[in-house]
Amino acid sequence: MDTTAPLAGNVALVTGGSRGIGAAIAQRLAGDGASVAITYAASAQKADEVVRAIAARGGKAIAIAADAGDVAAVKSAVAKTVRTFGRLDILVNNAAIAPVKPLEEWTLEDFDRIVAVNVRGAFVAAQEAARHMHEGGRIIQIGSVNADLVPFAGGTLYAMSKAALAGMTKGLARDLGPRGITVVNVQPGPVDTEMNPADGEFAEHTAGFTALGRYARADEVAGFVAWLASPEASYITGASLTIDGGFAA
Repeated sequence: MDTTAPLAGNVALVTGGSRGIGAAIAQRLAGDGASVAITYAASAQKADEVVRAIAARGGKAIAIAADAGDVAAVKSAVAKTVRTFGRLDILVNNAAIAPVKPLEEWTLEDFDRIVAVNVRGAFVAAQEAARHMHEGGRIIQIGSVNADLVPFAGGTLYAMSKAALAGMTKGLARDLGPRGITVVNVQPGPVDTEMNPADGEFAEHTAGFTALGRYARADEVAGFVAWLASPEASYITGASLTIDGGFAA
């Protein structure tokens, strides 16, 4: 690993890092010199593929089974990251679920699950990670442009959960600022992933909402996150920053 890389010597934990945006972030952070732990809820195979891809390029990575909705599992993932690599400098709260349903079909169980994964899980991870961070630490939330704009029906609870992340980010920034730890909320627009492919059923309609007329690539979001994790972004905190190709323009 190149010791002159911008994140050399840092340790990162990326929740939900086995696929899509999370996998791209994990690989980019590793490419920039960080040792990386990723969590996954379902697919050990996909998580292992990310770890192997990082190792093939000379990086260090581990995969940890941890459902973001399980408080004990989230705490354990943070602890295992620190035990394995000796420290924790960067937390990327990426794990999330994105169910879409008509309003009348939502149940309270649905409500509780999306809050548990998208909001409570992010809070617990941030709280636990902050116990180990020192000056220069980074907490980066992966929110959504849907916190600001919801141009489709059925996304009430997802939008609510991502708006909660934006508010949480402001509070965490105030709590952790005196320790020199920054907290930023990244709000992607449509991104070409397995769960939301750029050639999917609604892709043409969705892409039409963007000023650029296309979905983002996961590596474009990953590059933005990597920059926010770098020393160059040391004065950005408490902000929600949109990377959406003009979706909300």
